[in-house]
Amino acid sequence: MIKVSDSAKKKAIDLMTEDGFNPENDFIRVGVKSGGCSGLSYELKFDNKQNEDDKLIEDNGMKILCDKKSFLYLIGTTLEFSGGLNGKGFVFNNPNAQRTCGCGESFSL
Repeated sequence: MIKVSDSAKKKAIDLMTEDGFNPENDFIRVGVKSGGCSGLSYELKFDNKQNEDDKLIEDNGMKILCDKKSFLYLIGTTLEFSGGLNGKGFVFNNPNAQRTCGCGESFSL
């Protein structure tokens, strides 16, 4: 399961609307790819199409798409949004990550 915090939901709705997506029908797409200073990095974007190999998760009124391979790395993750002066933007709080880099955008298992 992937969770969406209230702060992430609010920001995602704002950004989706700005980018021409409909938060009620469209998706937050999350994934994992090779790269980053810790070996794996997170991906987040908005999408309006679900692929055959996507896993659909719904939490806190948001629809999240994740390819099945990435889902294995992201089980139990909570998507947060950190704003303010030292804010990072969207943050993946991943209980599976054994090591993360300083910026929080990459991790290793």
